Amino acid sequence: MIPLLSFIAELIWLFEIVIIAAVIFSWLIAFNVINRHNQFVQSLYRALLAVTEPLFERLRVFMPDLGAIDLAPLVAFLICEFLREVVIWGWLIPYFARP
Repeated sequence: MIPLLSFIAELIWLFEIVIIAAVIFSWLIAFNVINRHNQFVQSLYRALLAVTEPLFERLRVFMPDLGAIDLAPLVAFLICEFLREVVIWGWLIPYFARP
């Protein structure tokens, strides 16, 4: 059970990296640092949105509208960090590691 929990924790960590990449990528597009009309940039941006937007959309339902500021990535990152550090490493792995 512990290897499975470790694998799930690593998947959550990978999703956190994808969230950070999506946020940085959206900033680069918003400030015209990279061109969105480039084929590679557009395909990478679509891939990041396809992975992150389902979670972000569900979180935006419960969050207040702050105009141009989107806090859904921050909340998603904090939820993932809580699940990984507190639930998996703090509670579940020590529970299953008992003799």
